[in-house]
Amino acid sequence: MVVLQVEEMSCSHCASMVTKAVRSVDSAARVDIDLANKKVQIESQADVAEIADAINDAGYPVTSSKVV
Repeated sequence: MVVLQVEEMSCSHCASMVTKAVRSVDSAARVDIDLANKKVQIESQADVAEIADAINDAGYPVTSSKVV
């Protein structure tokens, strides 16, 4: 599992767009959004860098990542 910090998420639309970006890389990914802390918790077999790139491309910069 990986936790990404996505500082520019602020609403449910943002969360939906980030989830869509993750699922564009891995349609089976489990995505949990924590808007209050601006974190995205992801369980996926896909490459973390590829997921982060998809989120960045959607307009939501990933500022950090950590494997837990």
